[in-house]
Formats: sequence, structure tokens, C-alpha cells
Amino acid sequence: MKPNLWQVDAFASRPFEGNPAAICVLEDFPCDDWMQSLAGEINLSETAYVVPGETATRFQLRWFTPNTEVDLCGHATLAAAHVLNEQGRWNLTEPLVFETRSGDLTCLGGEHGITLDFPVSSLRKLDDANQELREQLAAAFPSHSDEVQRAAIHETEFDLMLVFDRASSVHELVPNLALLQTIPTRGVMVTAPAESSQSDFVSRFFAPQCGIAEDPVTGSAHCALAPYWSQRLQKDELIGYQASQRGGYVRCEVQSDRVLLTGSAVTVLESRMRIPIQTALS
Repeated sequence: MKPNLWQVDAFASRPFEGNPAAICVLEDFPCDDWMQSLAGEINLSETAYVVPGETATRFQLRWFTPNTEVDLCGHATLAAAHVLNEQGRWNLTEPLVFETRSGDLTCLGGEHGITLDFPVSSLRKLDDANQELREQLAAAFPSHSDEVQRAAIHETEFDLMLVFDRASSVHELVPNLALLQTIPTRGVMVTAPAESSQSDFVSRFFAPQCGIAEDPVTGSAHCALAPYWSQRLQKDELIGYQASQRGGYVRCEVQSDRVLLTGSAVTVLESRMRIPIQTALS
């Protein structure tokens, strides 16, 4: 049997950096419970399932955390495109289209890796009337509660975003994950202007409600981070650094209502499943 399961470090130029994702390439989607169970078994921040579409350059793509299916994931999309290229099913010079719950997502190879064409996540700044939420966030980040009280808080379709003044605060944060899990949002990102010439802004991303304490590099978060910093820094091309323990850089380009996210990926493991694949008809 051919391999059908890969582990890939995305937004990474070498192994053990960036964000690991499991990519499962099959001819048809198994039933939802089976896909969720395998994602829980693998226990990475994302397990992605890829099946062929109607043409050679179209594939269907779904993403699962250890405990839920999500609507958008950047690093697992990058990892899936990387696997399809390595397996000879996609040429980097041709547009690759993934059909997803967030619409068609196009990938294309280039000088700096694979570029993902993603939708902008609109931001809404929360006013001072949301004091209860601010208090919850301050309690969830006790080491920097004073800065949380001063931070601008924004809301996207999926997440909350806190903007700090100093990159060092983002690096030093120690969250109380039990309290953070009680906040009704997919995830909480924290960000600040960079203090290094290697990037324009830094961020971290916490998603305990999805079974992810801290996500190493979150592509979908940059759909909000990039437009925010593009407007604030008055530049369309930026580099974001996600300051997790593994760390990773995301090249970003804002084009109207789209964000181009570029990064490279490295395959770490290649394997095949030895369990029956359950379909909806099984």
C-alpha cells in the first residue's frame, strides 16, 4: 500500500520549526466521526483531509483540530499543497485550488515557497462597554494583566486580537489556559510591533477551546494580523513572526479583500494507516 499520511512542518525551512500538520490524502472523505477520531489520535493542532476534485488541479480540503472541525487553517493548507507537490500531483508553476468551507483557496509556488490566497478577516474594535471581557482576558494573562487592561481589543469572525505596545510582552506572556478556555472564541491572538529588523510584527495564538494550548504558527490569524499592521504601518508587504516555542515567519501581502500568505514546508514523516477507513455508508 502507498503512503497516505504525512506529517509536515509548515512555515518552516527545516524540521522541528514552524507548525506541524498531518495530511491525509484519500480518494473520498471518510465519515466525519472517523476523521475527528483520527485527528484526536494524531493530536496535532491540525489534521487535514485531501481528496481529488473535478480536475487535476482542484482538490477538496477539510481541517480538524483534536476536538473540532474548523472553517479555515493556513498552515495545514500550506502543508497539503506541499505534500501534493512532493507526490507529483501538483506542479508549483500551476495554480492549485482547494475547495473548502471558506470558499476556493488558491496556492501557487514562487521564490519564497508556496503562496496561499486567503480572504481577509475583517476586524471590529470592541469598545469600553466590553469591560467584563477585558477583565476575563486580564485574568487569563495574569503576568501582563495591566497591559491587557490598556490593550486595544479587536474581534474577527473567529477570534479575539489584543494589541500590545511592546514585542517583549508578547514573548513573555504566560497564559492561564483554564481561564482562557472559558472565553467564547475560537482563539485569542496577541500582537505587537516587532523590535527586530527580521519582521514587521510579532504575534502568538492560543486556542484551548479547540484543544490547542498554543498554536506554533497560525496562518489564518494572519488574515487579520496582516491587514491590521498593513494599515498601521502603511505598507502592503510585511513579514510576521509568530513567537511560539517553535516559531515561524509568514510573508504577507495585502491585496484589497485578500491576503497572500507565503511560506515553505518540510516533510518529517511519511506513513500509511493500518486501520479501516470508515465511510458514511459503512
